[in-house]
Amino acid sequence: MKKSLIIYSLLFATACNKLEEDPNSIVTASQFYKTQSDAVSAVSAIYSTLNTDAAGDFVIYGRNLNLLTGNGSDDQIFSPSNTNTDVRALGTATYVPANDRIKKNWQQHYFGISRANVAIDNIPGIDFDTTTRARLVREAKFIRGLLYFNIVRLWGDAPLVLHDPTSTNVDAQKMKRSPKDSIYAQIISDLNDATLLPKAYTGADVGRATSGAAHAILAKVYLTRREWSKAATELQTVINGGYGYALFDNFLDAFQQASKNGKEHIFSVQFGTNLGAKNSTNSLSVCNFGSFNPAVYPGDQPADSSLYQLFASFDTRRDVTFFTQLYNSATGKYVQFGAARFAKFIDYAISPLTNQNISGINFPVIRYADVLLMQAEVLNELNGPTAGAYAAINQVRARAKISNLTAGLSQADFRDSVFLERRKEFIQEGNRWFDLSRRGGTYLYDALKKYPLKTGAAVKDTLYPIPQSEIDINNQLTQNPGW
Repeated sequence: MKKSLIIYSLLFATACNKLEEDPNSIVTASQFYKTQSDAVSAVSAIYSTLNTDAAGDFVIYGRNLNLLTGNGSDDQIFSPSNTNTDVRALGTATYVPANDRIKKNWQQHYFGISRANVAIDNIPGIDFDTTTRARLVREAKFIRGLLYFNIVRLWGDAPLVLHDPTSTNVDAQKMKRSPKDSIYAQIISDLNDATLLPKAYTGADVGRATSGAAHAILAKVYLTRREWSKAATELQTVINGGYGYALFDNFLDAFQQASKNGKEHIFSVQFGTNLGAKNSTNSLSVCNFGSFNPAVYPGDQPADSSLYQLFASFDTRRDVTFFTQLYNSATGKYVQFGAARFAKFIDYAISPLTNQNISGINFPVIRYADVLLMQAEVLNELNGPTAGAYAAINQVRARAKISNLTAGLSQADFRDSVFLERRKEFIQEGNRWFDLSRRGGTYLYDALKKYPLKTGAAVKDTLYPIPQSEIDINNQLTQNPGW
């Protein structure tokens, strides 16, 4: 799954900014897809779009997506040492349609979808074991559904591309934006197909998409759409379907290499080395303690001290999510920070600790804690804060060593409690902006404007702008309102 297969095909105009290709150099799908090995390689190439970037840029999961869902939220801002104006603009909500990080996210998502389309179109025509063949197609559909789920939440209406281009005519490949409902219908179809995947894998196949992962993401799709009953059905399947999912006893174990692909991990993007979850490790991987200055800390930072202060001192998540000092083994003293810094993805098995580039911590796309908090939210939306809703949220709180919520909350207060718990549980895991946005109205704007550094916060921020470079090369695309 770590190997990348380069499949040369002309991506449609909105998914790539390099459209000049020599048709004689194109290897067509019919020429390539002949054997089971070809099919396996094609699906491995889809997975690779989640943890690598062909141009050597930041990857989707663990970094680039977090710049939109983390920096673009009320959780964090940019690193003071970061000179990239596009990254800094995301942290201050002053980004524009020409923002390079927004464009890169768009292109990376559609590149992954393009690889999935190639596999879905061509693997069924290869003659090999039917069970393996069907599984590979379902894995491709799972990733395509996941990527479109990100796209529709980030940008709303978007081009819905389901087949790889068979022509090199660029104008023929330009597509209009499809309505959100059409995109969601395809997401649901893909994920429903993926629910027929195996429950688990062994050996080198561990980490592939499972039926449990498909049900869990599908539950989040329905929850986002406020289709509460359908979400409840999917969640019950994940919880009671014999998958064996459970919370780690220790919150830290959810983010360590030694416990990767454990009982809490429903689907994670796999990393072998060269850690992809760089959101909170930049400080350790680049700092030289001989000249380290906390004032020029190179990692993304919390929006302000209020995020750290959300946690009780005895909440076990606090000191996993943040650190306030680093030990300098050369001097035998601690280097103190003036404010808390992110620490969730630091691999503490690495020695020296600063050598995080050799870590293989995975990036958790969805954990069992997410399922429990979705369960609490859905049950509350259906019937108010029931005993089952309290039981679900209190499992997460109990692991954090904080007291149970007690009965008596109104539906609105319980809802706020769930979103607060989600915020504390999933810092830097790609959830916060999505959670704020899906609450609707001006909720995201109201959250951002509380922070002085979020100077550009506006109601339009509930959707990101369509990258201007994509509109420039595809006159079929329109811009989101307000941009």
